[in-house]
Amino acid sequence: MRPADALWRTPTFRQLDARLDALVGGRTATQLEGLRLRTVGDLLHLVPRKYFSGTELSDLSTLQPEEEVAVLAEVRSVRAHNLPSAGQHTGRKPRLEVVVTDRRGYLTLTFFGTPHLIRYWQNDLQPGARGIFAGKVRVFNQTLQLAHPDFVILGDDGTVVGGAARNEDMAKITGSALVPIYPQTGKLRTWTIGSCVGLALDAVAGRPDPVPEAVRREAGVVELGEAFRAVHQPQDRHRADEGLERLRFDEAFALQLTMARRRADAAAHGATPRPRRSGGLLDAFDARLPFVLTAGQVEVGDLLFEELARPTPMQRLLQGEVGSGKTLVALRAMLAVVDAGGQAALLAPTEVLATQHRHTIARMLGDLAEVGTLGAAEHATGVVLLTGSLGAARRRAALAEVASGTAGLVVGTHALLSEDVAFADLGLVVVDEQHRFGVEQRAALSAKATARPHVLVMTATPIPRSVAMTVFGDLETSTLRELPAGRAEVTSVVVDVRRQPTWVDRAWDRVREEVAAGHQAYVVCARISSTAKDKGPAVSDGDGSGFVPEDAPPAAAVEDLYAELAAGALSGVRVEMLHGQLPADEKDAVMARFAAGETDVLVATTVIEVGVDVPNATVMVICDADRFGISQLHQLRGRIGRGGHTGVCLLLTQAEPGTPARERLTAVAGTRDGFALAEVDLEQRREGDVLGSSQSGRRSSLRLLRVLDDADLIAQAREIAVRCVADPVLADDPGLSDIVTDVERRAAGDWLERS
Repeated sequence: MRPADALWRTPTFRQLDARLDALVGGRTATQLEGLRLRTVGDLLHLVPRKYFSGTELSDLSTLQPEEEVAVLAEVRSVRAHNLPSAGQHTGRKPRLEVVVTDRRGYLTLTFFGTPHLIRYWQNDLQPGARGIFAGKVRVFNQTLQLAHPDFVILGDDGTVVGGAARNEDMAKITGSALVPIYPQTGKLRTWTIGSCVGLALDAVAGRPDPVPEAVRREAGVVELGEAFRAVHQPQDRHRADEGLERLRFDEAFALQLTMARRRADAAAHGATPRPRRSGGLLDAFDARLPFVLTAGQVEVGDLLFEELARPTPMQRLLQGEVGSGKTLVALRAMLAVVDAGGQAALLAPTEVLATQHRHTIARMLGDLAEVGTLGAAEHATGVVLLTGSLGAARRRAALAEVASGTAGLVVGTHALLSEDVAFADLGLVVVDEQHRFGVEQRAALSAKATARPHVLVMTATPIPRSVAMTVFGDLETSTLRELPAGRAEVTSVVVDVRRQPTWVDRAWDRVREEVAAGHQAYVVCARISSTAKDKGPAVSDGDGSGFVPEDAPPAAAVEDLYAELAAGALSGVRVEMLHGQLPADEKDAVMARFAAGETDVLVATTVIEVGVDVPNATVMVICDADRFGISQLHQLRGRIGRGGHTGVCLLLTQAEPGTPARERLTAVAGTRDGFALAEVDLEQRREGDVLGSSQSGRRSSLRLLRVLDDADLIAQAREIAVRCVADPVLADDPGLSDIVTDVERRAAGDWLERS
C-alpha cells in the first residue's frame, strides 16, 4: 500500500489528511477520535452546533437531562454550605450552590471542595457576573443542575477574567465576536475542541484552494481557508453563514464530481454489446408468459434492450412501486444477455431473498433453466445460487458452473464478491434492493468482468429526485408506477395496543378467519429472541431501523410470539417461524412450505421484507410497528395482496398519538403511494451513506447537506461537475483529482469497516 502522502497531488489535501496526533498530541487525538475526528480535515469540517456572543445569554429552557452543554449565563445568587470559620470543623463536606439565569429561567451549579476552594470559587462567582459554564445536565430534586461544571467568567468585552487555570483554553475560543459551541463529550470540552481547531486553522493557512477559481466564482462561494476561518472564528453571523455555504457546496460538489467522473469512466470503457437475438431464450420465455406485460414493463424493457446493444456500459436505476414487476423486467434483460453469449448476475442483500429469486427464476423458466438435463428446452441455460452458507461440495460445483459459463444466470448474496468467484463472460450485473448496497459493492462485482459489464440497479423504495441525484448520481433512472392487473386492495389499520387492547385479540381472530377462508398470513416482529430485561433488538436480523425510544417496553420477539401463538390464539393453525439465524437449509424449507401452502401463518423478522412472493397471503400483523421506518413498512405491506384477494395490514403500536413514531404509522396507513411515502420518510430521516451501503439513517456520510432542503444546491453542483469533467483542462486538475480521491477513499473505508 502506498504512503498516504502519495495519494495526493496538492499540498492542501496532504495537510488536511495529516493525523491529529502530530498536531494536538496523542491523548487529545484519542479523545477527538471519540467524535470520529482523525485528521486535520475531519476537525476543520466539524461545524459548531451553535454560536453565542459575549452579550447573548443562552436559552436555558432548551437544556435536556444527560446532555453535555456549555451555556453563557449570568450569576443570580451564590450560597456556601457547611463552610467553617477559621479553626473550626463542621464534619460535613463544604458545598457551594450557585444559581445562574438567562433572565427567564434558572440553572443550579453545585461545587464541592475544601474551604479554600469554596472561597476561591465564591470570589469568582459573584451575582451579576457573566460566564460560560459547561458540564452534564443532571436532575436533582426535580431541578436541572450542573455538578462541578468547568467555567470561566467573562468581562464586558468578552475576555476571560476569572476561572480555573485548567480552563484557559476557553480564552482562545472567546477571541472572536461569536463563540462557537462544538459537539462534545464528557472528557472533551468545547473550548478544548476550539483550541485544537485553532491549531488546525494555522496548519492550513496559506494553502492553495483545491477548487479552481473559475468554479468558485460560478458557485458564488468564498475561498476555502477563508471559509474555515469564518466557520470557526466568525466575526458575525453573516460571515459564519458564508463559510458554511462554502462547506455545503464542497460536500455537494465532491459527490457530484465523483459521480460525474464515474459516469465518464464507464462511458470511456467499452462494453461488449449484447443485442437482443430473435428465436432465443428470451423469445421462448416471452411466449410462455401467462399474462400480458404492462405498458411500463414493455417501455422499460425496450429501453434496456437498446442500452444493452450499445458498446458502452448501461448504468441504470430501475425504481418502482412494490409489486410493479421489476424482477420480471430484470429477468428479461438477463435472458437477452444470455442469448448474446454472456452471463448475468443478480446480487441480493439476504440469503432468503437470493434463494427466493433463484426459485422464482427457475419456476418461471421451467425447462428453459435445465441445461444439461434430459428434456431440457432447446435454448436452456443454468441457474446457480451462490451464498455464504453453501456447503463446500455445493459451493465447488456452483463455482465450476459459473466459471465454465454453464450457468448463464447466477443469483447470490455478498458471496458473489468473493475472490474465488470467476465468471466466463459476465455481461450484466443486476443489483436488487440497492438501499442495502452502495456504489463500492456494485463496482466490486463489475470488476469481475473482463470488459465493463452493463449494470441494472433495482429498488422498490421510491427515490425522490433530490436523493437520486445524490445517492444514484452515476445512474440513469427509470420508473415503474403501473401495477400488473389482478393486484388486490390492501387496507392498513393502526392498532393502539394501550388504548385498544381488545383489538389485539381481534387481530388474531382475523388471522384465523383468513386461514379458515383458505388464505395465509404473516406476523412480523422486530427481533428474534428476548430476555426478561432486554428492551432493544439485541438479537435481531439487523434489519430494524433503530426507532427505539429509551423508555420503550420490550419488543415482541419471533421465538417468543411463535410459541405463544401456536399454544394460544392460533392453536390448531399451522404456524412456523423464520429468521436470519436459522440454518440456510431450514430457512429454505420453511419458505418452501409457506409458498406451497403447507403453512398457514409465518411468524418472521423482516427477512420477508423484499422479494417474497406468496399470492395467497392476505393478512399481515406487524408487531411494534413503530420500530420500523416508513419505507420498511411499505415494503413489508407489499408482501400481501399480491394475488386477487383483498388484504389487511394491522400495525400494532404502543406509540403515543402525536409522536413522530405515530405519525409514521398514520402516513403508512393513509396511502399505498410509495413515492408520497418516500418524501415523508426523507423528511423524518437522514439520507444514509451515499457511496457506502448504509441507507438506514442512523449514520450519514453527508455532514452538512440535507437532500430535501438542498436540492437546488445539489443540482447546481451537478451541472458544474459535469462541465468540469468535460473540460480537457479541468478534467486533470490536481485539486479536483484530490477531491474525488478523498470521496472514494472514505467510501471504500466505510465499506471495509462494515464488511
